[in-house]
Amino acid sequence: MMMSRIFVTGSTDGLGKAVAQALMQQGHDMVLHARHHGRIEAVDALLSQGAEIVTGDLADLSQTKAIAEHINRTGPVDVIIHNAGIISGKALFQVNVVAPWLLSVLIARPSRMIFLSSSMHFDGRIPDTNERWEKYISTVDYSDSKLLLTTLSFALARIWEDVVINAVDPGWVATKMGGVNAPDDFTKGIETQQWLATATDACALSSGGYWHYQKQREPHKETRNIAFQEALLRYLEKITGVKIQ
Repeated sequence: MMMSRIFVTGSTDGLGKAVAQALMQQGHDMVLHARHHGRIEAVDALLSQGAEIVTGDLADLSQTKAIAEHINRTGPVDVIIHNAGIISGKALFQVNVVAPWLLSVLIARPSRMIFLSSSMHFDGRIPDTNERWEKYISTVDYSDSKLLLTTLSFALARIWEDVVINAVDPGWVATKMGGVNAPDDFTKGIETQQWLATATDACALSSGGYWHYQKQREPHKETRNIAFQEALLRYLEKITGVKIQ
């Protein structure tokens, strides 16, 4: 296994912190992410072992762009794990979809990207044929956001053939978002991300997959719809002013 520099968003607690710890134990160089400076204390142990950290609120467009600038200034990353997410609120679309888009496009291209999806993406909606995207986005819920994020991952995998890009359903595990009564195995909730980030076997190096517990599953059929993918990309370019290269 080659050692990599790996950036994990939302890595001060939950699955993000756990996968960062596991990858660091394997010897990888970790770049952590905290929403603000008050969250840094939560990863003091990892920082004392050599991890780096960048702060910035993914709900804010300018702060998200600044995170990308910081990563590029401090050196290339080999892997990005788009782990950060929220379950509700006004910033839902910004955090769950726009921020991963910006970080993917603005950070110097790594060799691998992993997007944290959810089985709830199967309940997501796509815009009606005549529905304006602005109206659709104004009513986006968590399931919709994960449908859009999964669609984004497949769109980038299709366009960037030199990057291994996959979406992962980590299961419903006990985190701040999942709740204490979540029924799935927390350890299994990070294994697929860890494997896709580091493994060199043919399965891990395939791109454009939707994974659950290291097995490929069929995602929502609309995530493979190229017209839907392109409409999403054009909308993201429009609202961020950042174009895909």
